[in-house]
Amino acid sequence: MTETRGAPISGIRTHAYRIPTDSPEADGTFSWNATTIVIVTVEAGGLTGMGYTYADACVAPLVHSVLAGAIQQKDCFAIPECWLSMQRAVRNLGRSGIAACAISAVDVALWDLKARLLGVSLSGLLGGTREVPIYGSGGFTTYSDDQLQRQLSGWVERDGCRWVKMKIGSEPRRDPHRVSVAKRAIGEHGLFVDANGAFSVKQALRFIYASSDIELQWFEEPVTSDDTHGLHLLREQLPRATEVAAGEYIYTLDDARRLLEAGAVDVLQTDVTRCGGITGFLKVSSLCESHHLDLSGHCAPALHRDVASAVPRVRHLEWFHDHVRIERLLFDGAPEPVHGAIRPDPARLGHGLELKHQDAQQYALGGT
Repeated sequence: MTETRGAPISGIRTHAYRIPTDSPEADGTFSWNATTIVIVTVEAGGLTGMGYTYADACVAPLVHSVLAGAIQQKDCFAIPECWLSMQRAVRNLGRSGIAACAISAVDVALWDLKARLLGVSLSGLLGGTREVPIYGSGGFTTYSDDQLQRQLSGWVERDGCRWVKMKIGSEPRRDPHRVSVAKRAIGEHGLFVDANGAFSVKQALRFIYASSDIELQWFEEPVTSDDTHGLHLLREQLPRATEVAAGEYIYTLDDARRLLEAGAVDVLQTDVTRCGGITGFLKVSSLCESHHLDLSGHCAPALHRDVASAVPRVRHLEWFHDHVRIERLLFDGAPEPVHGAIRPDPARLGHGLELKHQDAQQYALGGT
């Protein structure tokens, strides 16, 4: 049998962009007024693949100074080999956090490049055919009641979302009122809440008791994801209708394994821009399969679309307000929801995203 080979990797470039939010935003543990995206391109065989991560601009020099040398001149089809080489290259830096985000962006670019060189869509390369449900996500703690209602009802009425998610935890005493406002806005549709690890176990339980007249279908990071015992305890204490979710800060496969083996979640989240790219996402999905648990894609819906369409246990994707806005601003080919779901586009090569260079330039921080 003849081995299929790609071209040697001939170039890796990075560009960082910082996009202001459309209004002040905050959750239970953090506030922000802009989001940074670092875009990585990988060249081979006369074509270019693109990936990105939502992280600090310091990802860019890390890609340039460490990861580029780890994969330069390797066969661009040898994605597992490139992935392992990058993991080894950051061993003494620490594989989590910034390093994992950098690897994620490069890995996505490699998968996009491979699909383009083969003349197929990324969903076709991965075997993805199904549509993927989305849930609207935002509801920041800085929002007024009117802003909250408008945003959440918009996802239901305009985009057809079956569920929406809001932030809690900045002002715990106001949270029961805010979830009541949200529930009135969405009617019978499912309501999710996300504390971003703001609470202790007892604080999380107090919030649930104070909001007992509202059926909450999902409680994300009620306590920090580092507290696997606390998450497990809440799974046992919360109403049966309320699932515990966590995992957006999975950077390595061991991060996912710890949450699953501790029985810490009902649904595991993972983020293709943090967990090691598409290669890492597929590895995490296999762990979920072995534990008979569903997986949910965290943010960056344009990058999750193709891989999520190929993974049977992916329940839904997060249609996060900031990232949806950024992906529409910066890329041609960003997904549009139809009846509460997004679909892969088999007519476009790779992941189908093309940077709008002129539109992006106003947000540029620099490149290498």
